[in-house]
Amino acid sequence: MERAKWFLATLLTLTMAGCAVGPDYTEPGVELGQQYENQQGWVRAQPNAAALRADWWTLFDDPVLNGLMDEVLVNNQTIAQFEAQYRQAQALLRESEAQFFPSVNANAGFTRSGSGSEGVSQQYRLAGTVSWEPDLWGRIRRTVEAESAQLQASEAELAGTRLSVQSTLAQTYFRLRSFDAELRLYEQTVEAYRRSLQTTENRLNVGVAAQLDVESARVQLNNALTQQQALRRQRAQLENAMAVLLGKPPSQFSLPSEPVSVAVPSIPAGLPSELLQRRPDIASAERQVAAANAQIGVAQSAWFPNLTLTAEGGYRAGQWAQWLSAPFSFWSLGPALAMTIFDGGAREARIEQARAGYEAQVAVYRQTVLTALREVEDYLVDLNSLAREQQSQQRALDAARASLRLTLNQYDAGLIDYLSVVQVETTALAAERASLSLSADRLVAAVQLIAALGGGWQQPTPAEVRE
Repeated sequence: MERAKWFLATLLTLTMAGCAVGPDYTEPGVELGQQYENQQGWVRAQPNAAALRADWWTLFDDPVLNGLMDEVLVNNQTIAQFEAQYRQAQALLRESEAQFFPSVNANAGFTRSGSGSEGVSQQYRLAGTVSWEPDLWGRIRRTVEAESAQLQASEAELAGTRLSVQSTLAQTYFRLRSFDAELRLYEQTVEAYRRSLQTTENRLNVGVAAQLDVESARVQLNNALTQQQALRRQRAQLENAMAVLLGKPPSQFSLPSEPVSVAVPSIPAGLPSELLQRRPDIASAERQVAAANAQIGVAQSAWFPNLTLTAEGGYRAGQWAQWLSAPFSFWSLGPALAMTIFDGGAREARIEQARAGYEAQVAVYRQTVLTALREVEDYLVDLNSLAREQQSQQRALDAARASLRLTLNQYDAGLIDYLSVVQVETTALAAERASLSLSADRLVAAVQLIAALGGGWQQPTPAEVRE
């Protein structure tokens, strides 16, 4: 018992006396700016602005989209891949933390041996070994620090993957709904062109229209049918893309066409500095910097000796009946110190490698932040510009519809030929399609801005990640 107390006291003293070599981590600085250049006039920036919700897609108030988002989180295979990698990072951290504790081993054996002169002998053995390497220089602590940072980076990568998949699904969904609206427009257009062709043929039969008018009406109808088929093809491809995102074969997924009216929501952009917590890719890059910094300490610890404390005890006897008797017990206790004297510069090379790896990760982190700022600015520009474009396009659409009504009235009165009608109808159809496309572009740009702002994700604390 006295020996055990002395042994434990020695372990505790050595542990408390240990120090971690290598530089302590400080987050690299990066210039963020005070506000977004293109934010004024769209979303008012306030220091205490409400953060984006985790279920940010509910801002669009579309029940079908909400259901698809619930499904994609469960079945998407890319998300499943990164979830598995996150669990792998958790296991690696637990493995590193296990080095703080002693390892306990037990073994039992029986040997039978002999020689020509002495005959046969046998021996029974039962022993246990406790071995522990005190973390005198912080090698284990720096390793755990690196693995903990890698775990946080993996958690951020998982969040980034979820956000990317959700963003892709929302953008695909809005594009598909835009094609639905265009297909409904073409169904009405084709029906109107069929009536126009029939009317023109009737006018030809009574001698008030020319054959040229009939052919122009027929060309117009067939062009519309061709465009309708192209839209159906593109919609089918988007539906297939959604099926893959949902983890389903395309043959097992179908999204019925239905009219949808979705408004562009108000998105709280916050301040540029909030991107450091909102953007998963920024958080991941920063955690990679922390992990690389810790690896410098791991490399530097190789310059110092390793101390291993070992205790062994057990029983050893030549007969089974005496195997566990006290007179046949044995024990040993002692430290072992090991240090590399010469390695041809390998340790110094590993330290230089770790430092270069740290500097590379710092550059990656700063570039990630700059890219994030650019993306936010780009999508703010898009939303500002698209809103103004949609307003002017609506005025153009109203004018095109009015022009079409007047032209049809003139044609019915016999004042113009049908070729003039075709030209005006083509212009009106193009205006209708442009208006629908701009509506979809604004919704897609809103989704892209939400993704650029990091969605509703917030960087967790180390304790939250461990849980």
